Amino acid sequence: MDAAQADPARFEALYRKYLAQVYSYAVYELGDHHDAEDATERTFLAALANLARFEERARPEDGDGASTFRVWLFQIARNAVADHHRRRRRRPEAPLEAAQGAVDPLDVERLVLDHDAWDGAWRAVRRLPGDRRRALVLRFVDEMSTAEIAGVLGRSEGAVRVLIHRALKSVSADLQARDR
Repeated sequence: MDAAQADPARFEALYRKYLAQVYSYAVYELGDHHDAEDATERTFLAALANLARFEERARPEDGDGASTFRVWLFQIARNAVADHHRRRRRRPEAPLEAAQGAVDPLDVERLVLDHDAWDGAWRAVRRLPGDRRRALVLRFVDEMSTAEIAGVLGRSEGAVRVLIHRALKSVSADLQARDR
C-alpha cells in the first residue's frame, strides 16, 4: 500500500487485485453491465485521486486478513453506485433497444434461456431491502469478511451477521414459495 501511495504507477497492482470484485459488486447493485463498468471506472478514478489521503488503520477487531484498503475501496464503490442511482432518478433513460427497433430473435432466445437459469434466485435477491442485499452480495460474491462488510456498510459486525442471516432466510423462503 505504501508503495502505491509513493508511486501511483504501482496502483496498477491494487487495480488488478480488486477490479473483478468491485465490478461484480456494481453489477449486482446496478443490474446492468454497462452501468457497472461506469461505476467501477469512477470507483478506481476516485481511489487513485484520493490515494494520498488513505491511511491504513488496521484494527484488532477487523480480524486476520481484513484489508482496510478493500473496505475503503468498497465504500467508494458504494458511493459511486448511489451517485448513479441519483443521476438516473433525475434523468431517466430509454433502453437502447427501443431506439434501435427490433431485436434479433435468436439473440432473444439465447438471452431468455440464460436468464431463466438464474432468474428465481436473482429476483429473490433483488427484492431484498438495500443493506440486506448489499451484505449478501459482499459476503458471497465478493467473499468479504464480516468485519470488511461492516466497514463498507458502516454497521457493526453483529448487525452485519443479522443482515446476512435475514437475507438468507428471505431468499430461501422466496425460492421455496416459488417452487410450490
